[in-house]
Amino acid sequence: MFVAAACSAEPSSAQQPRQAPLPAGQQEAVFAGGCFWCMEHDMGALPGVSSVMSGYTGGRNANPTYENHPGHFEAVRVRFDPNVITYRQLVDRYWRLTDPTDDGGQFCDRGSSYRPAIFVTPDQRADAEASKAAVVASGNVNGEVITPILSLGPFTEAEEYHRDYARRNPAHYAAYRTGCGRDARLRQVWRR
Repeated sequence: MFVAAACSAEPSSAQQPRQAPLPAGQQEAVFAGGCFWCMEHDMGALPGVSSVMSGYTGGRNANPTYENHPGHFEAVRVRFDPNVITYRQLVDRYWRLTDPTDDGGQFCDRGSSYRPAIFVTPDQRADAEASKAAVVASGNVNGEVITPILSLGPFTEAEEYHRDYARRNPAHYAAYRTGCGRDARLRQVWRR
């Protein structure tokens, strides 16, 4: 029987690098949807997405780490080319990658740091709210859509051993994703 690792991996002593500046012509979006490994993997596969970084946001700790991030969400920062994929298209895709009816975590990962949320800048709020309203109106979700849309605050990059985890550890990631029941639950929630 598979026992979910709750998105944990062996720590390294590597220091966190400073956040790289946003490349010209790129935009950013920040989403929380359970374990950041899965969000990083799924968002990174979208055309127009140039990078996805795992990290922490939404809490008060100035220097969150995997071992110490009270109040923070595990989240991803998505950098994308708006000429290929728009912010609204990213938000529309985000919903299908999460269980927007569960505010206690996502799939087998339980607790406040695994809650889903969309973190927005003032310019992104209208698109995020419109996307959420469209999901609610569609009737395609088996349950009440409760994922919050929150103002974006500081985003701290996760430790090196969490970054690009699915690509670097494909067998462990596949076992984690299957054992966690992520895809099966998505089919139930989204009636597909």
